[in-house]
Amino acid sequence: MPVITRRGLPHARTAPAAAETQPDDPEFGLLRAHWTDAGLELTGFARPSDLDTSHRGSARTWLTLRQIGGWRHVNVRTSPQFLPEVTDDSAQTLFNHDWSGFTAVIDPRRLRTVGGWTAGEWRIGASLFTRPRPARLRRQQGPLSRHWCGSGEYPPDHWVDEDVRILPYFAGEALRLRVERPRARLTSARPADGGVELGGTSPHCPAGTVLRLTHRESGTVLDLPVRTTGGTFGVRLPFAPFTAGGRGAEPLEHWEPELVRPDGGSEILTVDERRGPVAGQYPLPAPDRVLYLKHLAHGRLQLCVRPGAGFVDRIAVRSDGFELSGSCPRPGDGPLELVLRHDNGTAELRHPVGLGAGDRFRVHLPATATDSGGTPLPLRKGVWEPLLRGAGADRPLLAAPAALPALPAAAEAGGKRILLQRRWHDTVIVDSTPVLAPAERSAYAQERLRTRHYPAARERPLREAVLYDVFSGRGYCDSPRAVHAELARRGARLEHLWTVDDAQAVVPDGVRAVRTWSPEWYEALATSRYLVGNTHFPDFLERRAGQVVVQTWHGSMLKRIAHDVENPWLSDRGYLEQLDRESPHWSLLVSPSAFATPILRRAFRYRGEILESGYPRNDVLARPDAATAGAVRRRLGIPDGRRVVLYAPTWREDQQREDGDGFRLGLRLDVDAVRRRLGEDHVLLVRPHAHVREPMPGAGDGFLYDVGDYPDVQELLLIADVLVTDYSSIMFDFAITGRPMLFFTYDLEHYRDTLRGFYFDFEAEAPGPLLRDTGELVAALAALPDGADGYGERYERFRARFCALEDGGAAGRVVDRMLALGAG
Repeated sequence: MPVITRRGLPHARTAPAAAETQPDDPEFGLLRAHWTDAGLELTGFARPSDLDTSHRGSARTWLTLRQIGGWRHVNVRTSPQFLPEVTDDSAQTLFNHDWSGFTAVIDPRRLRTVGGWTAGEWRIGASLFTRPRPARLRRQQGPLSRHWCGSGEYPPDHWVDEDVRILPYFAGEALRLRVERPRARLTSARPADGGVELGGTSPHCPAGTVLRLTHRESGTVLDLPVRTTGGTFGVRLPFAPFTAGGRGAEPLEHWEPELVRPDGGSEILTVDERRGPVAGQYPLPAPDRVLYLKHLAHGRLQLCVRPGAGFVDRIAVRSDGFELSGSCPRPGDGPLELVLRHDNGTAELRHPVGLGAGDRFRVHLPATATDSGGTPLPLRKGVWEPLLRGAGADRPLLAAPAALPALPAAAEAGGKRILLQRRWHDTVIVDSTPVLAPAERSAYAQERLRTRHYPAARERPLREAVLYDVFSGRGYCDSPRAVHAELARRGARLEHLWTVDDAQAVVPDGVRAVRTWSPEWYEALATSRYLVGNTHFPDFLERRAGQVVVQTWHGSMLKRIAHDVENPWLSDRGYLEQLDRESPHWSLLVSPSAFATPILRRAFRYRGEILESGYPRNDVLARPDAATAGAVRRRLGIPDGRRVVLYAPTWREDQQREDGDGFRLGLRLDVDAVRRRLGEDHVLLVRPHAHVREPMPGAGDGFLYDVGDYPDVQELLLIADVLVTDYSSIMFDFAITGRPMLFFTYDLEHYRDTLRGFYFDFEAEAPGPLLRDTGELVAALAALPDGADGYGERYERFRARFCALEDGGAAGRVVDRMLALGAG
């Protein structure tokens, strides 16, 4: 089974299956909340558990506000809204809930009495009216629950009179409204000598009142004298107590403030920023510590001692992203940079930050990321955490209260929406939404595309088209790229379609990108005469009469594959069962050598035609082009005269990431040791396996290059002077060049005897030395080319056995046979 994301997208090539159970109660949720001239506008959903709400009028919602501890209630009509994201968020396949959405406007004047505003709380309940059967109206009730992000997580408050505000908040997971007259309002904060001067209003603040600060972590109490004049007060917060006696050393400390009168009565401080900002940061007399006056979501004041953060007070949307301005107290005069970190730890991007007067900064937060080949692509889907990095520390971005109404902000990149959002009330995040619309990507929609749309499309005539796929939409590369180039060279009268996942690839002119899992992707699978892929096709694919499915695969044979693997990793995950469903639908399986052919047939349990042609992707290595190699070096920014070392290790099945999304890098190479010895005249390119989803630490220093996202590894092989690998099949490709190879085999026994096993005696036949640690590897690299002399004969035997077909004509042979099958 695939893992379903919060937007209903499967991570695997298997479409989502139907849910077996459904909750009995409906779900009610608040998605967005904001104030307009008419009142508090709520956008939410009321989703039944057991029937469709797929058309306008299939669900009606009614909100009722009931006064807690009183007799009053207010009914609020709603307007139905088409919100396919509600179906998506449900992550189930049985019911369509596109019309479960609603909007409602709560007019605050309806909460007043004849005598004016009365403080109190109101419970907001939702009633859902549906018709499971004709002539029967069903009513279900429940509270509106908190949504995961933005104003649906922390709704904004609003002042409806000089001293009256209405606060939407969640009690547990139930939305409520509080009408209150805050007795103590904090209206100003400004720096003073060695501290902060606070000012506010309170109708009952007699002489002798103190501002009491209670340290949450230790219970320590600090009383500060309050000056009172009529209905106003002032108090000076000195900085010294917040770092005295070892305080302020923890990563985050909290002080809860209240005004305490001489009679023991107390008032909570409510922040009122209508006349100017109150929230802000003030540097403390301690390294990288600030006193943060925080305006909490419920309007109260909290004092935090913490490292300085980026405090964003201005947000602007630009054509290519966002511009953020704010302040960030920072130690020293060092530079700041913006870091965008994917929340699953698989990517980290860096951008310069412009510094202004004092602690001001301005930064462009792009909606794109440039890969190692220099191509700008939309930010990969998921949530990205923006941080300011400087002086060895990472600081989050916090939205000032004045900036909160600007969120969410949206930018467009490559057909995707990139959202600047907030979580936990004021923490800024970047949400790169999926390229598919909610109505396409939900588990419900995907189930119907697979079981209805795809079978219906198979009834239509085949079109003269080729649908190419590389690693489930990874990019324009590998053998499918070479097949396309050969067809284009011949001027074949075919439509060329390329599967692209998440807009993370650029295709050449004459090729149309097709979004993975989109309706047009299902249609292309069903109607294209030719399907050309280098990895697994979806498990629902059924080759139809006249259709040609070409499986080029993506590696030669050292480590065991498929049914030849003896450990339980593959079988435990249903991989082999899926493979057995898929392989009968291949028309042609490409083999790189006579050695590989019987292995492919046995390991895949494949009974169809195998073409011993060599791999089309290797034609570029068999007939290298100096101009292409030079262009690749320039795109990567490799200085002239540097020897290029490409380190390309394989993945290890026992190093899966904790979140199940790919595998860990598990780098055992001491990069610093390699840099110290070879950094003057070498560069090190690190290319992890496609299954590895982690960035390379320290890359971008002029010596170490992270080329994990470079579009086509064959171009990296074209420029590499030496290849360092372990058990990766990339060795068979690089052997075509005749250039030296070194094998960093620190876990040889474990990999050979426990993890995968080999098809031949690797230790006896490897075309280069097997090295156990970084010291041996560095010495071997420093000794090149002379250090490889002892492996010349073994290297030639290796090439003769595994590379005999790699003569530059493999793509032509595959295309000849593919077209012949299509014509027959």
